[in-house]
Amino acid sequence: MNPVAHPSGRCPLLHLLPQGKTDTEHLQHEEQITLPGTLPIISPPQSEPWTKVPFHRLRRAFIATALILATTPPVLAANDDGRVTDFLLYNGMEVVVIPDHHAPIVTHMVWYKIGSADESPGKSGIAHFFEHLMFKATANHATGELTRAVAEIGGSINAFTNRDFTAFFETVTPSALEQMMGFEADRMRNLILTDDVVKIERDVVLEERRWRIETNPGAILDEAVDATLWQNQPYRIPVIGWMHEIAQLNRTDAVAFYNKYYSPNNAVLVVAGDVEPETVKVLAEKTYGKVPRGPELLPRVRPVEPQQNTKRTVTLTDARVSVPRFSTHWVVPSYRTAEPGEAEALDLLAEILGGGSRSRLYQALVVKEGVATGASARFQGASLDATNFAISVSPRGDAKLADLEAAAGAEVARIAKDGVGNDELDMAKDRLNRSEIFAQDQQSYIANIYGSTLATGGTLKDVEEWPDRIRKVTADQVKAVAARYLVPGHSTTGYLVPKTEN
Repeated sequence: MNPVAHPSGRCPLLHLLPQGKTDTEHLQHEEQITLPGTLPIISPPQSEPWTKVPFHRLRRAFIATALILATTPPVLAANDDGRVTDFLLYNGMEVVVIPDHHAPIVTHMVWYKIGSADESPGKSGIAHFFEHLMFKATANHATGELTRAVAEIGGSINAFTNRDFTAFFETVTPSALEQMMGFEADRMRNLILTDDVVKIERDVVLEERRWRIETNPGAILDEAVDATLWQNQPYRIPVIGWMHEIAQLNRTDAVAFYNKYYSPNNAVLVVAGDVEPETVKVLAEKTYGKVPRGPELLPRVRPVEPQQNTKRTVTLTDARVSVPRFSTHWVVPSYRTAEPGEAEALDLLAEILGGGSRSRLYQALVVKEGVATGASARFQGASLDATNFAISVSPRGDAKLADLEAAAGAEVARIAKDGVGNDELDMAKDRLNRSEIFAQDQQSYIANIYGSTLATGGTLKDVEEWPDRIRKVTADQVKAVAARYLVPGHSTTGYLVPKTEN
Protein backbone atom coordinates (compact mmCIF):
# COMPACT_ATOMS: atom_id res chain seq x y z
CA MET A 1 0.00 0.00 0.00
CA ASN A 2 1.00 3.60 -0.20
CA PRO A 3 2.90 5.76 2.26
CA VAL A 4 1.94 9.26 3.20
CA ALA A 5 4.63 11.88 3.47
CA HIS A 6 7.06 11.08 6.25
CA PRO A 7 7.81 14.12 8.40
CA SER A 8 11.43 14.78 9.14
CA GLY A 9 10.91 14.74 12.90
CA ARG A 10 11.33 11.51 14.81
CA CYS A 11 8.41 10.22 16.77
CA PRO A 12 8.92 8.94 20.33
CA LEU A 13 9.43 5.21 20.43
CA LEU A 14 7.72 4.78 17.08
CA HIS A 15 10.94 3.17 15.93
CA LEU A 16 9.63 0.31 18.04
CA LEU A 17 6.29 0.22 16.29
CA PRO A 18 5.45 -1.62 13.11
CA GLN A 19 6.09 0.58 10.14
CA GLY A 20 3.33 0.14 7.68
CA LYS A 21 2.18 2.34 4.94
CA THR A 22 -0.87 4.21 5.95
CA ASP A 23 -3.24 2.32 3.74
CA THR A 24 -2.16 -0.96 5.27
CA GLU A 25 -3.96 0.03 8.43
CA HIS A 26 -7.68 0.50 8.38
CA LEU A 27 -9.16 2.07 11.47
CA GLN A 28 -12.83 1.56 11.95
CA HIS A 29 -14.17 4.54 13.83
CA GLU A 30 -14.28 8.27 13.66
CA GLU A 31 -12.05 9.09 16.63
CA GLN A 32 -8.94 10.66 15.15
CA ILE A 33 -5.77 9.15 16.60
CA THR A 34 -2.57 10.95 15.65
CA LEU A 35 0.79 9.52 16.60
CA PRO A 36 3.70 11.96 16.84
CA GLY A 37 5.53 12.15 13.56
CA THR A 38 2.68 10.76 11.51
CA LEU A 39 0.02 12.31 9.36
CA PRO A 40 -3.63 11.56 10.09
CA ILE A 41 -5.85 10.68 7.17
CA ILE A 42 -9.50 11.62 7.43
CA SER A 43 -11.82 9.05 5.99
CA PRO A 44 -14.85 9.59 3.77
CA PRO A 45 -18.37 9.07 5.11
CA GLN A 46 -19.54 5.47 5.05
CA SER A 47 -21.72 3.05 6.96
CA GLU A 48 -19.30 2.86 9.89
CA PRO A 49 -17.07 5.94 10.17
CA TRP A 50 -13.39 5.23 10.65
CA THR A 51 -9.96 6.73 10.38
CA LYS A 52 -6.50 5.43 9.75
CA VAL A 53 -3.20 6.03 11.34
CA PRO A 54 0.17 4.64 10.35
CA PHE A 55 2.37 2.92 12.85
CA HIS A 56 6.03 3.69 12.39
CA ARG A 57 9.20 1.61 12.55
CA LEU A 58 9.54 -1.44 14.73
CA ARG A 59 13.19 -1.30 15.74
CA ARG A 60 13.19 -4.58 17.49
CA ALA A 61 15.26 -7.69 17.28
CA PHE A 62 12.92 -10.46 16.28
CA ILE A 63 13.86 -14.12 16.67
CA ALA A 64 12.36 -17.07 14.86
CA THR A 65 10.69 -18.75 17.79
CA ALA A 66 7.76 -17.29 19.67
CA LEU A 67 7.36 -17.20 23.42
CA ILE A 68 7.82 -20.64 24.93
CA LEU A 69 4.46 -21.00 26.57
CA ALA A 70 3.38 -24.50 27.47
CA THR A 71 -0.22 -25.62 27.51
CA THR A 72 -0.41 -25.62 31.29
CA PRO A 73 -2.60 -23.67 33.72
CA PRO A 74 -1.99 -19.92 33.47
CA VAL A 75 1.18 -18.99 35.34
CA LEU A 76 2.45 -15.46 35.80
CA ALA A 77 5.99 -14.73 34.70
CA ALA A 78 7.46 -11.25 35.11
CA ASN A 79 10.66 -9.69 33.82
CA ASP A 80 13.45 -8.58 36.14
CA ASP A 81 11.87 -5.28 37.17
CA GLY A 82 8.47 -6.88 37.70
CA ARG A 83 6.77 -4.46 35.34
CA VAL A 84 5.70 -6.57 32.37
CA THR A 85 3.92 -9.86 32.97
CA ASP A 86 2.90 -12.59 30.56
CA PHE A 87 0.89 -15.78 30.86
CA LEU A 88 -0.99 -18.30 28.76
CA LEU A 89 -4.63 -19.29 28.98
CA TYR A 90 -5.71 -22.92 28.71
CA ASN A 91 -6.91 -22.35 25.14
CA GLY A 92 -3.53 -21.06 23.99
CA MET A 93 -4.13 -17.30 24.08
CA GLU A 94 -1.04 -15.31 25.06
CA VAL A 95 -1.61 -12.46 27.51
CA VAL A 96 0.75 -9.58 28.33
CA VAL A 97 0.07 -7.10 31.14
CA ILE A 98 1.90 -3.77 31.34
CA PRO A 99 0.95 -1.93 34.56
CA ASP A 100 1.02 1.85 34.22
CA HIS A 101 -0.63 3.82 37.01
CA HIS A 102 -0.02 7.35 35.70
CA ALA A 103 -3.69 7.79 34.79
CA PRO A 104 -6.93 5.84 35.41
CA ILE A 105 -7.16 4.44 31.88
CA VAL A 106 -6.37 1.12 30.25
CA THR A 107 -5.56 0.10 26.68
CA HIS A 108 -6.95 -3.29 25.70
CA MET A 109 -5.62 -4.82 22.46
CA VAL A 110 -6.21 -8.13 20.70
CA TRP A 111 -3.64 -9.02 18.03
CA TYR A 112 -4.33 -11.78 15.52
CA LYS A 113 -1.38 -13.41 13.78
CA ILE A 114 -2.88 -12.97 10.35
CA GLY A 115 -2.17 -10.26 7.83
CA SER A 116 -2.50 -9.61 4.14
CA ALA A 117 0.69 -11.53 3.31
CA ASP A 118 -0.98 -14.70 4.60
CA GLU A 119 -3.90 -14.55 2.17
CA SER A 120 -4.53 -17.28 -0.38
CA PRO A 121 -3.77 -16.47 -4.04
CA GLY A 122 -6.70 -14.69 -5.64
CA LYS A 123 -8.15 -13.59 -2.28
CA SER A 124 -6.23 -10.34 -1.82
CA GLY A 125 -7.76 -7.93 0.67
CA ILE A 126 -9.64 -10.52 2.70
CA ALA A 127 -7.67 -9.82 5.90
CA HIS A 128 -8.61 -6.15 5.74
CA PHE A 129 -12.14 -6.99 4.61
CA PHE A 130 -12.61 -9.26 7.59
CA GLU A 131 -11.45 -6.52 9.92
CA HIS A 132 -14.55 -4.62 8.71
CA LEU A 133 -16.77 -7.64 9.33
CA MET A 134 -15.60 -7.95 12.93
CA PHE A 135 -17.70 -4.87 13.74
CA LYS A 136 -20.94 -6.56 12.68
CA ALA A 137 -23.53 -8.30 14.84
CA THR A 138 -22.81 -11.42 16.85
CA ALA A 139 -25.14 -13.94 18.44
CA ASN A 140 -25.06 -11.80 21.61
CA HIS A 141 -24.62 -8.18 20.46
CA ALA A 142 -26.11 -6.04 17.72
CA THR A 143 -24.03 -4.16 15.18
CA GLY A 144 -22.68 -0.98 16.78
CA GLU A 145 -23.26 -2.07 20.38
CA LEU A 146 -19.54 -2.27 21.17
CA THR A 147 -18.90 1.15 19.66
CA ARG A 148 -21.76 2.71 21.63
CA ALA A 149 -20.56 1.13 24.87
CA VAL A 150 -17.12 2.67 24.41
CA ALA A 151 -18.56 6.05 23.45
CA GLU A 152 -20.82 6.16 26.50
CA ILE A 153 -17.81 6.14 28.82
CA GLY A 154 -15.77 8.55 26.70
CA GLY A 155 -13.33 5.92 25.49
CA SER A 156 -11.91 5.22 22.04
CA ILE A 157 -12.02 2.17 19.80
CA ASN A 158 -10.26 1.22 16.59
CA ALA A 159 -8.62 -1.50 14.55
CA PHE A 160 -6.05 -1.91 11.81
CA THR A 161 -4.78 -4.45 9.31
CA ASN A 162 -1.13 -4.84 8.41
CA ARG A 163 0.85 -7.19 6.19
CA ASP A 164 1.64 -9.46 9.13
CA PHE A 165 -1.15 -9.00 11.69
CA THR A 166 -4.57 -7.54 12.46
CA ALA A 167 -5.35 -5.77 15.74
CA PHE A 168 -8.42 -4.43 17.56
CA PHE A 169 -8.23 -2.09 20.53
CA GLU A 170 -10.12 0.01 23.03
CA THR A 171 -8.94 2.64 25.49
CA VAL A 172 -11.33 2.87 28.44
CA THR A 173 -11.52 3.25 32.21
CA PRO A 174 -10.27 0.27 34.25
CA SER A 175 -13.81 -0.47 35.43
CA ALA A 176 -14.82 -1.15 31.80
CA LEU A 177 -12.02 -3.64 31.10
CA GLU A 178 -14.11 -6.72 31.80
CA GLN A 179 -16.85 -5.46 29.50
CA MET A 180 -14.34 -4.88 26.67
CA MET A 181 -12.91 -8.35 27.17
CA GLY A 182 -16.41 -9.76 26.96
CA PHE A 183 -17.13 -7.97 23.70
CA GLU A 184 -13.85 -9.05 22.09
CA ALA A 185 -14.15 -12.64 23.28
CA ASP A 186 -17.69 -12.75 21.89
CA ARG A 187 -16.81 -11.54 18.41
CA MET A 188 -13.81 -13.84 18.27
CA ARG A 189 -16.19 -16.72 17.53
CA ASN A 190 -19.84 -15.57 17.41
CA LEU A 191 -20.15 -13.31 14.36
CA ILE A 192 -23.29 -13.66 12.26
CA LEU A 193 -22.17 -13.46 8.63
CA THR A 194 -25.04 -13.43 6.18
CA ASP A 195 -24.79 -12.87 2.44
CA ASP A 196 -26.31 -9.40 2.86
CA VAL A 197 -23.87 -8.38 5.59
CA VAL A 198 -20.90 -9.54 3.52
CA LYS A 199 -22.11 -7.85 0.34
CA ILE A 200 -22.78 -4.50 1.99
CA GLU A 201 -19.40 -4.39 3.69
CA ARG A 202 -17.63 -5.54 0.53
CA ASP A 203 -19.11 -2.54 -1.25
CA VAL A 204 -17.75 -0.32 1.54
CA VAL A 205 -14.26 -1.73 1.00
CA LEU A 206 -14.51 -1.27 -2.77
CA GLU A 207 -15.43 2.37 -2.20
CA GLU A 208 -12.56 2.71 0.24
CA ARG A 209 -10.16 1.49 -2.40
CA ARG A 210 -11.56 3.92 -4.96
CA TRP A 211 -11.16 6.81 -2.54
CA ARG A 212 -7.78 5.91 -1.10
CA ILE A 213 -6.04 4.48 -4.15
CA GLU A 214 -7.77 5.16 -7.44
CA THR A 215 -8.08 8.91 -6.82
CA ASN A 216 -4.54 9.28 -5.43
CA PRO A 217 -1.63 9.27 -7.91
CA GLY A 218 0.90 8.79 -5.12
CA ALA A 219 -0.95 5.73 -3.87
CA ILE A 220 -1.13 4.28 -7.38
CA LEU A 221 2.61 4.75 -7.79
CA ASP A 222 3.36 3.22 -4.41
CA GLU A 223 1.41 0.09 -5.31
CA ALA A 224 3.34 -0.19 -8.56
CA VAL A 225 6.66 0.27 -6.76
CA ASP A 226 5.80 -2.48 -4.27
CA ALA A 227 4.74 -4.82 -7.07
CA THR A 228 8.09 -4.14 -8.79
CA LEU A 229 10.33 -4.26 -5.74
CA TRP A 230 8.96 -7.59 -4.54
CA GLN A 231 9.31 -10.22 -7.24
CA ASN A 232 8.04 -13.22 -5.29
CA GLN A 233 7.14 -12.18 -1.74
CA PRO A 234 3.42 -11.50 -1.01
CA TYR A 235 4.34 -8.05 0.31
CA ARG A 236 4.04 -7.08 -3.37
CA ILE A 237 0.23 -7.27 -3.07
CA PRO A 238 -1.55 -4.28 -1.48
CA VAL A 239 -3.04 -4.85 1.95
CA ILE A 240 -6.37 -3.44 0.85
CA GLY A 241 -6.31 -5.89 -2.07
CA TRP A 242 -6.71 -5.58 -5.83
CA MET A 243 -10.04 -4.16 -6.93
CA HIS A 244 -11.05 -7.11 -9.09
CA GLU A 245 -10.28 -9.62 -6.33
CA ILE A 246 -12.06 -7.65 -3.60
CA ALA A 247 -15.15 -7.64 -5.82
CA GLN A 248 -15.18 -11.46 -5.82
CA LEU A 249 -14.94 -11.97 -2.06
CA ASN A 250 -18.05 -13.65 -0.66
CA ARG A 251 -19.57 -15.17 2.45
CA THR A 252 -17.90 -18.55 1.88
CA ASP A 253 -14.49 -16.85 1.76
CA ALA A 254 -15.25 -14.83 4.90
CA VAL A 255 -16.48 -17.78 6.95
CA ALA A 256 -13.51 -19.94 5.96
CA PHE A 257 -11.10 -17.13 6.88
CA TYR A 258 -12.86 -16.57 10.22
CA ASN A 259 -12.85 -20.25 11.17
CA LYS A 260 -9.20 -20.66 10.30
CA TYR A 261 -7.59 -17.60 11.85
CA TYR A 262 -9.82 -16.02 14.49
CA SER A 263 -9.17 -18.19 17.51
CA PRO A 264 -7.53 -17.67 20.92
CA ASN A 265 -4.51 -19.80 20.07
CA ASN A 266 -3.76 -17.48 17.14
CA ALA A 267 -4.12 -14.29 19.20
CA VAL A 268 -2.20 -12.15 21.66
CA LEU A 269 -3.94 -10.02 24.29
CA VAL A 270 -2.09 -6.94 25.53
CA VAL A 271 -3.46 -4.92 28.44
CA ALA A 272 -1.58 -1.76 29.41
CA GLY A 273 -2.59 0.79 31.99
CA ASP A 274 -4.01 1.19 35.47
CA VAL A 275 -4.40 -2.53 36.18
CA GLU A 276 -2.66 -5.29 38.11
CA PRO A 277 -1.57 -8.59 36.51
CA GLU A 278 -3.64 -10.74 38.86
CA THR A 279 -6.78 -8.79 38.04
CA VAL A 280 -6.20 -9.15 34.30
CA LYS A 281 -5.54 -12.86 34.76
CA VAL A 282 -8.88 -13.39 36.50
CA LEU A 283 -10.80 -11.37 33.92
CA ALA A 284 -9.05 -13.02 30.98
CA GLU A 285 -9.88 -16.49 32.27
CA LYS A 286 -13.48 -15.42 32.84
CA THR A 287 -13.94 -14.06 29.29
CA TYR A 288 -11.38 -15.23 26.75
CA GLY A 289 -10.79 -18.44 28.66
CA LYS A 290 -14.26 -19.65 27.68
CA VAL A 291 -13.55 -19.41 23.93
CA PRO A 292 -12.71 -22.84 22.49
CA ARG A 293 -9.28 -23.40 21.05
CA GLY A 294 -9.22 -23.19 17.27
CA PRO A 295 -7.47 -25.38 14.68
CA GLU A 296 -3.73 -25.73 14.95
CA LEU A 297 -2.02 -23.55 12.36
CA LEU A 298 1.18 -24.38 10.57
CA PRO A 299 4.11 -21.96 10.92
CA ARG A 300 3.80 -18.99 8.59
CA VAL A 301 6.14 -19.89 5.74
CA ARG A 302 5.94 -17.64 2.71
CA PRO A 303 7.65 -17.53 -0.69
CA VAL A 304 11.25 -16.40 -0.40
CA GLU A 305 12.39 -13.37 -2.36
CA PRO A 306 15.06 -14.20 -4.98
CA GLN A 307 18.34 -12.32 -5.09
CA GLN A 308 17.87 -8.79 -6.34
CA ASN A 309 20.20 -8.21 -9.30
CA THR A 310 18.62 -5.52 -11.47
CA LYS A 311 17.86 -1.82 -11.28
CA ARG A 312 14.21 -1.08 -11.97
CA THR A 313 12.28 2.17 -12.31
CA VAL A 314 8.57 2.98 -12.19
CA THR A 315 7.26 6.33 -13.39
CA LEU A 316 3.78 7.78 -13.01
CA THR A 317 2.94 10.98 -14.87
CA ASP A 318 -0.35 12.48 -13.81
CA ALA A 319 -2.00 15.88 -14.22
CA ARG A 320 -3.17 15.72 -10.59
CA VAL A 321 0.41 15.79 -9.29
CA SER A 322 1.50 19.20 -8.05
CA VAL A 323 4.66 18.26 -6.15
CA PRO A 324 6.92 15.61 -7.72
CA ARG A 325 8.98 13.18 -5.69
CA PHE A 326 11.16 10.14 -6.02
CA SER A 327 11.88 7.25 -3.72
CA THR A 328 14.49 4.51 -4.04
CA HIS A 329 13.93 1.13 -2.38
CA TRP A 330 16.06 -1.88 -1.55
CA VAL A 331 15.15 -5.31 -0.20
CA VAL A 332 16.98 -5.79 3.11
CA PRO A 333 16.64 -8.17 6.07
CA SER A 334 14.21 -7.35 8.87
CA TYR A 335 14.92 -7.73 12.57
CA ARG A 336 13.52 -11.23 12.37
CA THR A 337 15.60 -12.37 9.38
CA ALA A 338 18.85 -10.40 9.77
CA GLU A 339 22.19 -11.67 10.97
CA PRO A 340 23.08 -10.51 14.51
CA GLY A 341 23.62 -6.76 14.56
CA GLU A 342 22.58 -6.11 10.95
CA ALA A 343 19.05 -4.87 11.60
CA GLU A 344 20.28 -2.53 14.32
CA ALA A 345 22.91 -1.20 11.92
CA LEU A 346 20.27 -0.65 9.23
CA ASP A 347 18.17 1.19 11.78
CA LEU A 348 21.02 3.53 12.58
CA LEU A 349 21.87 3.92 8.92
CA ALA A 350 18.31 5.14 8.28
CA GLU A 351 18.61 7.54 11.22
CA ILE A 352 21.92 8.95 9.97
CA LEU A 353 20.78 9.24 6.35
CA GLY A 354 17.29 10.63 6.79
CA GLY A 355 15.90 10.14 10.27
CA GLY A 356 15.18 13.78 10.98
CA SER A 357 16.37 17.34 10.70
CA ARG A 358 19.87 16.36 11.90
CA SER A 359 20.29 13.69 9.23
CA ARG A 360 22.69 13.92 6.29
CA LEU A 361 20.09 14.12 3.54
CA TYR A 362 17.99 16.72 5.32
CA GLN A 363 20.96 18.90 6.21
CA ALA A 364 22.45 18.71 2.73
CA LEU A 365 19.37 19.05 0.52
CA VAL A 366 16.89 20.98 2.67
CA VAL A 367 19.01 23.14 4.98
CA LYS A 368 22.25 23.87 3.12
CA GLU A 369 21.34 23.70 -0.58
CA GLY A 370 17.66 24.49 -0.23
CA VAL A 371 16.76 22.30 -3.20
CA ALA A 372 14.32 20.00 -1.39
CA THR A 373 11.25 20.44 0.76
CA GLY A 374 11.83 17.13 2.49
CA ALA A 375 14.31 14.26 2.56
CA SER A 376 13.95 11.08 4.55
CA ALA A 377 15.11 7.50 4.94
CA ARG A 378 13.25 4.64 6.53
CA PHE A 379 13.89 1.04 7.48
CA GLN A 380 10.77 -1.07 7.93
CA GLY A 381 12.27 -3.49 10.43
CA ALA A 382 9.00 -4.88 11.77
CA SER A 383 8.34 -7.38 9.00
CA LEU A 384 7.98 -11.10 9.54
CA ASP A 385 10.07 -11.63 6.41
CA ALA A 386 12.59 -9.55 4.46
CA THR A 387 11.77 -5.87 4.36
CA ASN A 388 12.28 -2.52 2.66
CA PHE A 389 14.86 0.24 3.10
CA ALA A 390 13.98 3.47 1.28
CA ILE A 391 15.09 7.04 0.76
CA SER A 392 12.71 9.72 -0.50
CA VAL A 393 13.14 13.34 -1.58
CA SER A 394 10.74 16.02 -2.81
CA PRO A 395 12.21 18.97 -4.76
CA ARG A 396 11.81 22.65 -4.03
CA GLY A 397 11.24 25.19 -6.76
CA ASP A 398 12.91 24.31 -10.05
CA ALA A 399 15.16 21.60 -8.64
CA LYS A 400 15.24 18.49 -10.83
CA LEU A 401 14.47 15.03 -9.56
CA ALA A 402 17.51 13.67 -11.40
CA ASP A 403 19.83 16.04 -9.53
CA LEU A 404 18.29 15.21 -6.17
CA GLU A 405 18.47 11.50 -6.90
CA ALA A 406 22.14 11.83 -7.80
CA ALA A 407 22.87 13.76 -4.61
CA ALA A 408 21.05 11.25 -2.42
CA GLY A 409 22.77 8.35 -4.17
CA ALA A 410 26.15 9.99 -3.64
CA GLU A 411 25.48 10.23 0.10
CA VAL A 412 24.59 6.55 0.27
CA ALA A 413 27.75 5.68 -1.70
CA ARG A 414 29.85 7.86 0.60
CA ILE A 415 28.74 5.92 3.65
CA ALA A 416 29.27 2.59 1.86
CA LYS A 417 32.82 3.65 0.99
CA ASP A 418 33.95 5.83 3.89
CA GLY A 419 31.58 4.82 6.68
CA VAL A 420 30.36 7.15 9.42
CA GLY A 421 32.18 8.89 12.21
CA ASN A 422 31.95 7.66 15.79
CA ASP A 423 30.55 10.99 16.96
CA GLU A 424 27.85 10.94 14.29
CA LEU A 425 26.99 7.35 15.19
CA ASP A 426 26.83 8.14 18.89
CA MET A 427 24.44 11.03 18.28
CA ALA A 428 22.19 8.77 16.20
CA LYS A 429 22.18 6.19 18.99
CA ASP A 430 21.30 8.88 21.51
CA ARG A 431 18.37 10.05 19.40
CA LEU A 432 16.94 6.56 19.10
CA ASN A 433 17.41 5.72 22.74
CA ARG A 434 16.04 9.05 23.95
CA SER A 435 12.93 8.48 21.87
CA GLU A 436 12.37 5.27 23.80
CA ILE A 437 12.68 7.07 27.12
CA PHE A 438 10.29 9.83 26.06
CA ALA A 439 7.68 7.25 25.09
CA GLN A 440 7.58 5.47 28.43
CA ASP A 441 4.58 7.63 29.31
CA GLN A 442 2.78 6.73 26.10
CA GLN A 443 0.60 3.83 27.23
CA SER A 444 -0.79 2.96 23.80
CA TYR A 445 2.66 3.00 22.20
CA ILE A 446 4.01 0.55 24.73
CA ALA A 447 1.05 -1.75 24.14
CA ASN A 448 1.72 -1.63 20.42
CA ILE A 449 5.38 -2.44 20.90
CA TYR A 450 4.68 -5.64 22.78
CA GLY A 451 1.73 -6.68 20.65
CA SER A 452 3.49 -6.25 17.33
CA THR A 453 6.60 -7.97 18.64
CA LEU A 454 4.74 -11.05 19.84
CA ALA A 455 2.52 -11.17 16.75
CA THR A 456 5.58 -11.45 14.51
CA GLY A 457 7.52 -14.07 16.43
CA GLY A 458 9.42 -11.96 18.95
CA THR A 459 9.65 -12.09 22.71
CA LEU A 460 9.39 -9.75 25.67
CA LYS A 461 13.14 -9.99 25.99
CA ASP A 462 13.55 -8.52 22.51
CA VAL A 463 11.76 -5.36 23.59
CA GLU A 464 13.80 -5.03 26.76
CA GLU A 465 17.20 -5.58 25.12
CA TRP A 466 16.79 -3.32 22.10
CA PRO A 467 18.51 -0.22 23.60
CA ASP A 468 21.61 -2.24 24.53
CA ARG A 469 21.77 -3.79 21.09
CA ILE A 470 21.61 -0.36 19.48
CA ARG A 471 24.42 0.88 21.74
CA LYS A 472 26.68 -2.00 20.65
CA VAL A 473 26.49 -1.21 16.91
CA THR A 474 29.86 -0.11 15.50
CA ALA A 475 30.68 2.30 12.69
CA ASP A 476 32.09 -0.62 10.72
CA GLN A 477 28.72 -2.42 10.93
CA VAL A 478 26.87 0.61 9.57
CA LYS A 479 29.34 0.88 6.72
CA ALA A 480 29.04 -2.84 6.01
CA VAL A 481 25.24 -2.89 5.68
CA ALA A 482 25.31 0.19 3.44
CA ALA A 483 27.83 -1.48 1.15
CA ARG A 484 26.11 -4.86 1.19
CA TYR A 485 22.47 -3.88 0.77
CA LEU A 486 22.16 -0.35 -0.67
CA VAL A 487 23.58 -1.25 -4.06
CA PRO A 488 22.38 1.12 -6.83
CA GLY A 489 22.13 -1.69 -9.37
CA HIS A 490 19.80 -3.68 -7.10
CA SER A 491 17.23 -0.97 -6.40
CA THR A 492 13.73 0.03 -7.44
CA THR A 493 13.02 3.74 -7.88
CA GLY A 494 9.61 5.32 -8.26
CA TYR A 495 9.07 8.73 -9.87
CA LEU A 496 5.92 10.78 -9.37
CA VAL A 497 5.83 13.67 -11.84
CA PRO A 498 3.22 16.14 -13.02
CA LYS A 499 1.83 15.88 -16.52
CA THR A 500 2.44 18.98 -18.56
CA GLU A 501 0.68 20.04 -21.71
CA ASN A 502 2.56 19.59 -24.97
